[in-house]
Amino acid sequence: MAASELCVRSSRDLWTILLGRSALREPAQIEAELDRNWERLLQGLSFYKPPSTSAADKLKADKDTPQALKDFGLRISKLLGLDEQQSVQILQCYLQEDYRGTRNTLKAVLQDERQSQALLLKIADYYYEERLCVLRCVLHLLTYFQDERHPYRAEYSNCVSKLEKDLVSNYRRQFESLSKSEAPTWETHGILMTERQVSHWFVQCLKEQALLLEILFLYYAYFEMPPNDLSTFTRLFKEQGFGQRQTNRHLVDKSMDALVERIGYFSSLILVEGMDIDFLHKCALEDRTEQHQFFDQQDICKMLLTFGDISHHGPVLLAWVLLRHTLRPEEVSSVIRRLGHTTLQLGVFQYLTNMLQALGSTGNNCTASTARMCIYGLLSFVITSFEEETLGSQQHLINAACEVLAAPSLAELFWESNPNMGLGVILDCTVGLFPYKTGPLLQLLTALLSDKSTAKKVYTFLDKMSFYTEAYKHKPNDVISREDGTLWRRQTPKLLYPLGVGQTNLQMPQGCFGQVCEGKQLSVGEQGFLVRWEYSYSSWTLFTCELEMLLHVVSTADVLAHCERVKPILDLVHKIISTDWTVSDCLLPLTSRIYMLLQRLTSVINPPVNVITSCVNCLIALAARQPGKVWSSLHHTGFLPFASTPLTNMAQTVSAEGMKAGNYGNLLVLIEQPRGEYSVTIAFLRLVTTLVKGQLGSTQSRGLIPCVLLVLKEMLPAYHKWRYNTYGVRERIGCLILELVHAILNLSQEGDAPSLQSLCIYSLANTEAGQAVVNIMGVGVDTINMVLAAQPSSGGSEGPGQVLIQTVKLAFSVTNNVIRLKPQSDTASPLEQALTQHGGHGNNLIAVLAKYIYHKHDPALPRLAIQLLKRLATEFSLGEWSCLSVVLELLDSKQQGKYWCPPLLHRAALAFLHALWQDRRDSALSVLRTKEKFWDNLTTPLFGNLPPPSETTEPCVLESCAFVMKIIALEIYYVVSGVLDPSLKAALESFSTKRRYDFWSDYVRDLVCVACDGEEEGLRSLSESQMLISAWRTLLILSTSHSEVMHLKDDTVRQKLFMDVLEGTKAALLMSQSVFCLHLGSMMVTLLLILLKQWKRWIQGLNGQSAYITQLPQLLLCVCEMVQDEALTLIDSTRHTIQRGDVQEDGMETDSPHIQKDQQDSVCVLALHLSKELCRADEDGEQWLQVVRKLPVLPSVLSALELSMRSKQNLYFTEAALHLLLTLARTPQGAAAVAGAGVIQSICLPLLSVYEGPANGATQAFVRKSQDAPSWTGVYRLSLSLMESLLKTLRYNFINEALDFVGVHQERILQCLNAVRTVQSLACLDEADHTVGFLLQLSNFCKEWHFHLPQLLRDVQVNLCYLCQTCTYLLHSKKMLHHYLQAKNGEGLPPGPHPQHAVQPASKEQEEAESKALQAVQCSLLKILSKTLATLQHFTPDCCQILLDQSMDLAEYRTLFVLSFTTPAFDSDVAPSFGTLMATINVALSMLGEVCGVGLSSRSLLMFSMENCFYVLISQAVRCLKDPSVLPRDKQRLKQELSSELSTLLSTLFRFFRRGSPSSPASGLLPSAQTKPPTPGSKATPEGQEPFIQLVQAFIRHVQR
Repeated sequence: MAASELCVRSSRDLWTILLGRSALREPAQIEAELDRNWERLLQGLSFYKPPSTSAADKLKADKDTPQALKDFGLRISKLLGLDEQQSVQILQCYLQEDYRGTRNTLKAVLQDERQSQALLLKIADYYYEERLCVLRCVLHLLTYFQDERHPYRAEYSNCVSKLEKDLVSNYRRQFESLSKSEAPTWETHGILMTERQVSHWFVQCLKEQALLLEILFLYYAYFEMPPNDLSTFTRLFKEQGFGQRQTNRHLVDKSMDALVERIGYFSSLILVEGMDIDFLHKCALEDRTEQHQFFDQQDICKMLLTFGDISHHGPVLLAWVLLRHTLRPEEVSSVIRRLGHTTLQLGVFQYLTNMLQALGSTGNNCTASTARMCIYGLLSFVITSFEEETLGSQQHLINAACEVLAAPSLAELFWESNPNMGLGVILDCTVGLFPYKTGPLLQLLTALLSDKSTAKKVYTFLDKMSFYTEAYKHKPNDVISREDGTLWRRQTPKLLYPLGVGQTNLQMPQGCFGQVCEGKQLSVGEQGFLVRWEYSYSSWTLFTCELEMLLHVVSTADVLAHCERVKPILDLVHKIISTDWTVSDCLLPLTSRIYMLLQRLTSVINPPVNVITSCVNCLIALAARQPGKVWSSLHHTGFLPFASTPLTNMAQTVSAEGMKAGNYGNLLVLIEQPRGEYSVTIAFLRLVTTLVKGQLGSTQSRGLIPCVLLVLKEMLPAYHKWRYNTYGVRERIGCLILELVHAILNLSQEGDAPSLQSLCIYSLANTEAGQAVVNIMGVGVDTINMVLAAQPSSGGSEGPGQVLIQTVKLAFSVTNNVIRLKPQSDTASPLEQALTQHGGHGNNLIAVLAKYIYHKHDPALPRLAIQLLKRLATEFSLGEWSCLSVVLELLDSKQQGKYWCPPLLHRAALAFLHALWQDRRDSALSVLRTKEKFWDNLTTPLFGNLPPPSETTEPCVLESCAFVMKIIALEIYYVVSGVLDPSLKAALESFSTKRRYDFWSDYVRDLVCVACDGEEEGLRSLSESQMLISAWRTLLILSTSHSEVMHLKDDTVRQKLFMDVLEGTKAALLMSQSVFCLHLGSMMVTLLLILLKQWKRWIQGLNGQSAYITQLPQLLLCVCEMVQDEALTLIDSTRHTIQRGDVQEDGMETDSPHIQKDQQDSVCVLALHLSKELCRADEDGEQWLQVVRKLPVLPSVLSALELSMRSKQNLYFTEAALHLLLTLARTPQGAAAVAGAGVIQSICLPLLSVYEGPANGATQAFVRKSQDAPSWTGVYRLSLSLMESLLKTLRYNFINEALDFVGVHQERILQCLNAVRTVQSLACLDEADHTVGFLLQLSNFCKEWHFHLPQLLRDVQVNLCYLCQTCTYLLHSKKMLHHYLQAKNGEGLPPGPHPQHAVQPASKEQEEAESKALQAVQCSLLKILSKTLATLQHFTPDCCQILLDQSMDLAEYRTLFVLSFTTPAFDSDVAPSFGTLMATINVALSMLGEVCGVGLSSRSLLMFSMENCFYVLISQAVRCLKDPSVLPRDKQRLKQELSSELSTLLSTLFRFFRRGSPSSPASGLLPSAQTKPPTPGSKATPEGQEPFIQLVQAFIRHVQR
């Protein structure tokens, strides 16, 4: 037997593909799979052959299969009675899909008898599942092959056309064979065929029978059944007893009853469907009954005459009676009447109700809907053909009709059909008894309510009633009647309800006629008259009266009777509000009384649980739309748990001190738990969850704390121990509890404590509630598989298994969120201890959680399990060691890609390792690095060849490669190259020599192209593709600085990598304008620019450089077109939002999906960032000018920018646009284009809206925020930088605009200069830095400034002097600065990093963090000081000119510093003086001496500040000496002080220069005046040769004369 014959696709794999859960999703791929496997589907169960000598000989002759697998395959063949070759196939498929061991463990298992027997039984389970999956595939095809909405309808239809001919005969034979097959025994199938295994075999036999019949029923729903087939099926089902006369019926136990019933249901449905009642009805209406295929069929009639002993015969007899009554009305005989009587005796309508309920609760939804359609036709024709009185109990008929109407579209079909036929007859009968009996009509109308259109029809129907039926024991005195007593007339008006004056009521007017209904029976035990009055009224008013009556009699003996009348009303209200909310206002008189009703009913001794449940269900529907209103009305009723004392702290809250259980809590303990019925509890949980999801205010949410505490303290830890009467209720309650907790944990963070979220986090982390959640996760994948296997359905979407899966998923999500959100602590909480503890005897919880990777029914469950394991690995070292050995085994290169290590499991192992590297778990990393061949095994995926991106690749394979790249990058980055493991170095060298750089560069380039070109088709793997591209990008960026280690030194390879990145960038930007493509484009552009900068000398002269230069304009033009389009769209959406008044301060999104949202990753924002990066690469600005000439992109951006600033919307767009303009302003061409486009008109005035309050225009305070966070103050800072850059580039061409700007924003500018004294946050200092930088550029144009804004110039000069004094004081006194940061700026000194578990106390780290924060503030102050002094230099006379020019006009320059030499104080009342300048020089010298604490950049700034300070000091001193208004005495004092102080400073400077000093940045970093002395070189000049020192020496000599 060839290997290709063995490696066939399993049936389960085929079913997964057809469900759309696999990687094969293209229609062509689905068609190819069906073409390869349609014959297997046609064969069905006969695809699996019995053992044969020929098959055994072929297996023995096969050379490709290992002998151990052959031997074990023979044992499988013996146990299962299966063909020997197919047994080996089953074994191989099982090993590939379900086996959880390794190759070595498999060898050990096959050699050990006990373990091999256990493996045999698991393979038997797998084989049984395979047989069912073949049938599920066919059922799936029949379900959707005519569904126009299904994406594979055409492919399914083609396959069904191939199956159509022989499907019925094959499957019927298989069903007959199964029902007659003998049970296996240990003599025939080996010693493993125990009684338990025989029972297991028989359950499988029943499942297969039910599934075969389900397929046949669906088949005949689409294709006509020939009369011969009906006879055959009738005979077959009669012999088999509709499932009850199995050959092995002695094996049937109670657990199999549901399967036997299911076989009977489908047997009955097949026969009813085969009689084609719909066509019969059509023939009868058109008077052509002879055309029906059963017009003359006597054989079936003879067989049916023997029916009547089991309930499954009921629908068949009913259909046959209807058939003969319609086709041969003249032959209606006693036989037909007898059959009809037998049908009613069998309880046919009760049977139909039970059957449809059973099919609807578990199983294929299409099957249940098809069954309802079949029975709908039968019921409609039966009711039309026979008198209602002959059909038995009306209630049973109504129950069946309501169950039928649960099918989609049948309610709409009813309202569109003839009201005098079919179910319309039942509706008319129930109307005739209303409101004497409210239940039947309301039950039917509730079922007829399916969507908004039917809801309105039901509301209108009840709003306009024409008859009022009531019962009388005797004829009343206020009516007169005819002689025969059949017609009554009311002589006086009558209030229909004995309610008080002023309450809602109905009044029947005088003169109303009433018809006495003959033949209408009253309820059992009643005698009298039933009168139908001709009276028009609204039933909704009547319902209000009914509720009011119940409130009146709630404490009397009549309460139960009134509850029976009110419950259908409440159920209808719930259904109608849930379906159409617009009707709710009309129902306000009803819904407003529910709160009082709930309060009264829950307070009585024996509360009516069903009515209370209906009340709560109504409130759930209301709370979905009006949570605040429902809460405000509900919390006064006493129904919910409440707190009798205010909740002040978590300890008090968790202790439940002062908490009352409320009426619900008492009802749970006293009524529901003893009875084992929990309808109110289920409704209570849904109500609280709905209120939580309704985003109540903080006060209202805190009111829910007692409710949530009851759930966490009393329900979650104990609900699994309660008594339950109904299977599945326990699982449902658990699921609802976790849904509530999950909703709370997903709320936004609340400020007040204790809050709902903090309560949940604390309770789950520290109390029994958390252990209960851990126990739910500990259920394990095997238990889930057992529950799924026990379901009688054919793999439907509902049932106990699905509820259990959802519960476990919620438990994972809740646990993950609790660990993520809980406050950091040095000790592990009880929840964390339970998750990470090591149990004995294989009871390790981590191992249980890891095995969820094998779950295949719901892909979200393995994903959630992996996420939790990853968090445990990163948060707690306790979780690492239990996974390392498993992970290392999974990484073995010999196992990767084999059937015992599927790609998804390999990906999970790599994700775990990446989490360790990312979190720097050094202890675990050191262990991993020492493992033999660790790096070889880890890097194996990078040496494999993936199929081209245009073909299908498992997304997890891409993720695995990405994780490997990220781990390598982290290792290279953090570990010194000389210490790298030799095996990693060898792997990296091999990566280079084997040309893997070329392979991955080609692959990533093609991946970018395919992802962008076929985005709509490849949505499933977009995130994985982006992850791989990002990892490759990181690796390349790292290679620019670690080329030796990574062996990337070949210029040719570098050129290829560069060109591939260029091609990928073009693809991302030119093919699509989606957010995904822009993300890729952003990554590729930044990578391109980094490579261009780092590899420039290698790229120059190569073709790559010229290709890049020629392709840059195309990229830039594409991105700018995108920017223009998005900017115009943003303008429209912003205007629309402003007009609607939808600007929401709380950040909640509006309901309009077409409104463009401003987000950090929106298309518009990303496009702006990309254009900025491309403009930076355009060094001379020529490419940008070409774009500006072609596109009006700047006007569009500026218009959107202006509108965004005025409305204070689109923050991310505004920042991105300003960054682009700032980049353009660095070149003369770009600056001219920006200015010419009207930047000052778009920014100057609208910028006022950015920092002024919306109400009174008051300027916002200087907040203490991080300067990196996006904010509107950041927009203001960017605007200052833009003005500075434009003025610096354009100079006199922009001076008028700059003066306009400073004039408009002068108040903010002056406040900012003054605010440094009071606020030292980095954000405030950053704004001061930007402000002084702008003023520095503007100070170059003092004459123009003085001419236009003289007073502002004087104010700025004064404030700059005070700013100089403030900075000097703060830099001088570190302790005082530290005090101010702690006392005033809570965020000035950030707290230390969150401590990990089991680490040293954080006091030292806290000190380091504070020291770094202090240094950051000092650096900002120093930058501000240096720019301030450089600006003041322009406001004081030129030193050379004032020393040499005796005729200089001193009035042109004002005195900036007063004549005083006192130390500057931190007080605004003390004017800046010469002492301030001297102190500034001293501070600079002092900080220069602190070599360890000051970096080179800071030292350069200090030198620059000192130079400018000397300059300002000398200039101002000479001005004073020449000023005639200064007294001679003061001049002499000035000379003495300066001579003494400066001499001392010079001696200190000389000592400093002997040690060497850095050069001043001068005009490089901080531009100074053009007349400034030359900048010193980078090397220290000889003593006394520094130009500014020579200037000081000359000044000293001058004053000493």
